[in-house]
This record gives sequence, C-alpha cells and structure tokens, in this order.
Amino acid sequence: MAIPDELPAALRDVGLRPLFAMTVTVPTVHAPGGPAGAERRIGDISGGDFRGERLSGTVLPGGTDWQTLRSDGAVLLDARVVLRTDDGASIAMSYTGIRHGPAEVMARLGRGEDIDPTTYYFRIAPVFATSAPRYEWLNRIVTIGVGHRLAHGPIYNIFEIL
Repeated sequence: MAIPDELPAALRDVGLRPLFAMTVTVPTVHAPGGPAGAERRIGDISGGDFRGERLSGTVLPGGTDWQTLRSDGAVLLDARVVLRTDDGASIAMSYTGIRHGPAEVMARLGRGEDIDPTTYYFRIAPVFATSAPRYEWLNRIVTIGVGHRLAHGPIYNIFEIL
C-alpha cells in the first residue's frame, strides 16, 4: 500500500476552479412522509439563476429536490434542474448531496431562519448533460458544491475539480 509521502505530487492535492454560484427558489415543499428514518420531502424548484466566468443564466421552473430525512438528522438531497444559459443553451443539471449539523441548527433551518453556514455541513456533487457545442465540456468534468440554506431556497457555490 502506498504511503502518502510516496505518492506522486499530482495525487497529493485536489485543485478547484470556480464554475458558478447558483440560487434556487423553492416556494413549495411536499411532505408525503415514509418509513421512520427515511421520510421524504419534495421541493418544487420554481427558478433561480447562476453566474460564473464561463457560464451564466437562469434555472428554469419545473425542477425538483427530493429529500430523504434520515433518523440521524441528516438530509439527503437528489435534485434535477434545467439551466438556460444567457446565450440560449439548455443544460441538464442533477445533484446529490447531504446537509447535517447540530439538532438545534437543523431545527432553525427547518423554520426558515438565517443560519451561519459554518455551523452546518451542506455539500453537493453536481453532474451535467448538454448537446450545446459551446458547453459540451461540462459532460466531462467532476464538480462539487458548497451550499447555504436560506428561507426561499438554497444558494450554492459550484467548483470544477481539476
């Protein structure tokens, strides 16, 4: 087994490059429930926007965020949205993720209170699909995002992993 000091330098660190910041509006949340420890919530995504150096535009209405509320207090995310760039390209974006923190912080988030994002963990792993020639590079990158939950919906900062 390789010892970290013996690994090539290229394998010791992960580089990141900003992709875009994205806000999502979630006006309605449905709570169909489910078995204990795996209850479901489904948020309707009515829109939003995204801004970055390489692409910017709007989040189209019609997306959804399927959430699983685990018994340990963590919330698992499974979202699907369509992005429309400022130059008219369509990009499918899906992401899974996790949000967790101390019970009192999570309760305050659940009530829609503004919480310091350093007091809880909120990470996503987006993937993209598009046929637009200008953005086809998105089909071949790995990305991560850091989130912050606001009363109207989340804001994310998305990074390409180099």
